Amino acid sequence: MRRLLAALAFTLAGAAHAQTGVTVGMQLEPPILDPTAGAAAAIDEVTYANVFEGLTRFAPDGSIVPGLARSWTISDDGLTYTFHLVEGATFHDGAPFDADAVVFSLDRARDPEGPNTQQALYAAIERVEALDPATVRVTLSRPVGMLLFNLAWGDAVIVHPDTAETNATEPVGTGPFRFASWARGDRIVLERNPDYWGEPAALERATFRFIADPNAAFAAVMTEDVDVFPGFPAPELLAQIEADPRFDVVLGSTEGQTILAMNHRREALADVRVRRAIAHAIDRQAIIDGAMFGFGVPIGTHFAPHHPAYLDLTAQSAHDPEQAKALLAEAGAEGLRLSLKLPPPAYARRGGEIVAAQLRAVGIETTIANLEWAQWLEEVFRGHDFDLTIIAHTEPMDIGIYARPDYYFGYRNPAFDAVIAALDAESDPDAQTRLLQEAQRILADDFVNAFLFQLPRTGVANARLSGLWENAPHPANDLTGVSWR
Repeated sequence: MRRLLAALAFTLAGAAHAQTGVTVGMQLEPPILDPTAGAAAAIDEVTYANVFEGLTRFAPDGSIVPGLARSWTISDDGLTYTFHLVEGATFHDGAPFDADAVVFSLDRARDPEGPNTQQALYAAIERVEALDPATVRVTLSRPVGMLLFNLAWGDAVIVHPDTAETNATEPVGTGPFRFASWARGDRIVLERNPDYWGEPAALERATFRFIADPNAAFAAVMTEDVDVFPGFPAPELLAQIEADPRFDVVLGSTEGQTILAMNHRREALADVRVRRAIAHAIDRQAIIDGAMFGFGVPIGTHFAPHHPAYLDLTAQSAHDPEQAKALLAEAGAEGLRLSLKLPPPAYARRGGEIVAAQLRAVGIETTIANLEWAQWLEEVFRGHDFDLTIIAHTEPMDIGIYARPDYYFGYRNPAFDAVIAALDAESDPDAQTRLLQEAQRILADDFVNAFLFQLPRTGVANARLSGLWENAPHPANDLTGVSWR
């Protein structure tokens, strides 16, 4: 009996020890770990709020709350922001967090020659000054109504000058978790920061495992090799998981506008009639049903349906194969041949097969090329070497990307640029809504891309976990409030 009790005690102790950490499943591995120097959402999914923090941050409901800035004041003309910083915080290597680190980070974020892929968000920052170790003044060249929102992005987290160049592989932040190890192709491990300035994390350790194959993801969940898979890539299996009392299935929203992006630098795709034909060739619901097994909300422009300013413009590009054929004939584009380069996510690979079939049905011969994530970033996002691609843009309120002349799909419209410039300077909510809706209409009228569906957050988790985000107002797996019941 003593041996039996001892064995039982050992087993229970082992289980209790296991529950001090969590294993998170992710389909994509981040290419680097510095959110201020890369465009991949997977970077933020590991590091946002866990390793790195900004002056402000996104709360689970999408609101903007204080981060490393405990408070701030804004001048009447909207040009001067004074941030009052938390005191006593340190970076993971022991370096002090102070106003100098903020000055360095914001200057680096706004540097047009720097590594930040969202530099346009911070271009209106004219000057950043340390007034004292706990106070920073940010002066703008023009009012930016969304500045606090923009500062909450992962691209604006605070880094230390001494470690900025090595954060890509050995990230050093101020967050409640610090980097422990990275086994490329397999996992990243974070451990609790014992010197965290704020509320300490309940978890001692967080392991992010990268599982690209949907069937392997299902097996990892069912065997409890992972505790949570926030973006579970096999929606057809959610009902089976939900029937198992060990797990919770949490369906939420994301900011992920899933689009069939078109390269406007290509001669054929510069013709709005061809883009319109492609849009009318697409049956959104067939893609949602076939690739997402019914999960997803159709969209007709680049905007999240859950946002109060959303306009439902799907009817403008309704599925109409005959109209698509007529438009191709009018444009002299019959027999058009295009490439469709697909990144690894299941929504892209599965959706791409359906899209290719729909395009062939109207006379557009489409050749599929499946790319690994690093290839997609290099060839499509940075190299602009593509005709069509499918991708979900998960950054919050990112309609302004269509005003960037060097962006990967190469859209140019001065009227749209003017709307975004006005929006950037506007702080009145009613005026912001009017401008956002005008921007949505322009994108729909120009058939800039074929807008497919809003990517849902199909999360599965051990039923004993609490504190996980239901929705994804920012691409993040925020573990700061996660614990075991």
